[in-house]
Amino acid sequence: MSSSTESVESRPRKHFIPLESNPELFTELMCTLGVSDSLCFQDVLSLNDPELLAFLPRPVHALVLVFPDQGSYRNSVTEENKTVAEYEASGDKEDVVFFKQTIHNACGLYGILHATCNGVARSHIEPDSTLARLLAECTPLPSEARARALENNSAVESAYAAIASRGDTAAPAAEDEVDFHYICFIRSSKSGRLYLLDGDRKRPFDFGKVGGDDVLSGECLSSIKGFIEGMKGESIGFSLMALVPAWD
Repeated sequence: MSSSTESVESRPRKHFIPLESNPELFTELMCTLGVSDSLCFQDVLSLNDPELLAFLPRPVHALVLVFPDQGSYRNSVTEENKTVAEYEASGDKEDVVFFKQTIHNACGLYGILHATCNGVARSHIEPDSTLARLLAECTPLPSEARARALENNSAVESAYAAIASRGDTAAPAAEDEVDFHYICFIRSSKSGRLYLLDGDRKRPFDFGKVGGDDVLSGECLSSIKGFIEGMKGESIGFSLMALVPAWD
């Protein structure tokens, strides 16, 4: 849930209350920021049981994975960040909209932003909403400037604070270190490539070009299942939320 802290300069200047892994809260925050109520988040109960998968409305536009923030994934991200260049794509040159995380404990917010600002879901953002204005400001900016623009956006912060405080369990303090982290899987509507978006990484992780527009089917599902299975040897505690069309 915390952003990377490799140096004094990269330590977060702002701290948020962690957002509970709750589809209703994720949906409420998403809609408050400006996504239409034609979309919602729902729990994914299985990646292997066809009957349980059939309960989800289709297509699935994005997946948000929450998992223990420790072990091989954390180590691999730390090592990767030592060798890869900072993400500097922006505007029309950007295949996906990516936000570097500079707000401590706000990875739930970054998961929502990555899920809704990319792919088909982006077309469900209401004009002149908080999220539409954020995108207009941030899209032309390089990574660091974009991160600071989000960090300083008072409308996003107010919406987040109002909803994050209403979970089913008592929220930790904003400065606390917590044990879980959110990441997002989306398919680019520009290139058809599947990406893992995690603000603790320096850049999007590219799984390559995949067919179809549903991230819980075909090649997308195979890639995501393989990624999760590679991490699960260390701990249980994984859960998934899907961004899907809302049923009436």
